[in-house]
Amino acid sequence: MRSYKSTMATPIRLLPREKRERRLEEAGYNVFNLAAEDVFVDLLTDSGTGTMSDAQWAAMVRGDEAYAGSRSFEQLREAVSEVMGFERVVPTHQGRGAENVLYGVLIGEGDVVPNNTHFDTTRAHIAENGGDPVDCPIESADDPDAEGAFKGNLDVESVRTIAEDVGAERIPAVVLTLTNNSMAGQPVSMANVEETRELADELDAAFVIDACRFAENARFVQQREDAHADRPVAEIAREQLSYADALVMSGKKDGLSNAGGFVAVRDPDLFERAKQRAILYEGFPTYGGMAGRDMAAMAVGLREAVTGEYLETRIRQVERLGERLREEGVPIYTPGGGHAVYVHAGRALPEIPLKAFPGQTFVCELYREGGVRGVELGSFAFPGTDRPELVRLALPRRTYHDEHLEHVVESAKAVMDRHVTDGLEIVAEPDNEALRHFSAELRPR
Repeated sequence: MRSYKSTMATPIRLLPREKRERRLEEAGYNVFNLAAEDVFVDLLTDSGTGTMSDAQWAAMVRGDEAYAGSRSFEQLREAVSEVMGFERVVPTHQGRGAENVLYGVLIGEGDVVPNNTHFDTTRAHIAENGGDPVDCPIESADDPDAEGAFKGNLDVESVRTIAEDVGAERIPAVVLTLTNNSMAGQPVSMANVEETRELADELDAAFVIDACRFAENARFVQQREDAHADRPVAEIAREQLSYADALVMSGKKDGLSNAGGFVAVRDPDLFERAKQRAILYEGFPTYGGMAGRDMAAMAVGLREAVTGEYLETRIRQVERLGERLREEGVPIYTPGGGHAVYVHAGRALPEIPLKAFPGQTFVCELYREGGVRGVELGSFAFPGTDRPELVRLALPRRTYHDEHLEHVVESAKAVMDRHVTDGLEIVAEPDNEALRHFSAELRPR
């Protein structure tokens, strides 16, 4: 049962098919280049696109926009302390700003950084600082059909093998992403968090958690890990973060806000270095690229995110979308994740070879059929890797309703029923290949 009611409505429109086809061509077959007003159901991301609560909007009205010593920063710091257990907080304009700040002071030339699976901006920031980002998912993670309650886990033994090969001194940090966004939003168990803490101690490395979806991960721990079944989500969330030395956070996810992020650390020396880098790239350490009103909204959102009522509604909606897609024969990654459903485009469009980007083709066809925008997280977004051809349908929080989900299902089924055989080829891309999916242009082959 939905735990909220709508008190504001935004009109949306479905363009006629011929206009959608024209917009797609004008966008270079890259849906990042589409105007939002030309999208009917926007599942490109759940980052900053959700609906804030009345309590968050009320907090924004009272936001303190002081450059230094903002009251709103103190509210955010207190919320991070209460909900996440970290006292030292450096605000940033969003999650990638937090990555720039933290990895800019942790990572150097020749370093190796293992992660259960790096997200695109995480990978790019580590590489930008001279590091080598290495994915270490568990074996079953690459199999969309494999059973497993926690397919987002880090393969701890793989990291030990890497340390033996390159030397532990070259591993300054081990990163754990909760939930594992690039691996179909799969959760990480509490046991794996503890194992990662032990591993970091063995290597004398910092243990960093990408906490963007920490609350959703805690809900999965409660549901799937017997030892924690009777504990409140808020308590689980705080414990899973207690093992980390540092956090990077996009408040646009489980901060339930439209903007902002932060770095949180335990070590006072690291805190000082992070603050100095934040001054250079983000802003003064008591606003860090955020307006006071956004810090105030995030402070409220962090507390809302760890309530059982919110999480039940949030995760159940994602589950329903996955169930309906499977009922209509659309292949998806299972089990479902917390924030998105991942369509296996390689199976949905089996006649399109890998070099013709079946994932990106599915994304474009989904828009052509129903004005639905998703995002490819396969060979187009992650060149040079062997990840499956997945298309992420990320649900903004508290935004869409059942009729919108049904439209998504109908559109996806229509793509498969058309038996698409023509893929895409790249005609223009940026020098930074790791981020090409944001701006590259393509055309039908």
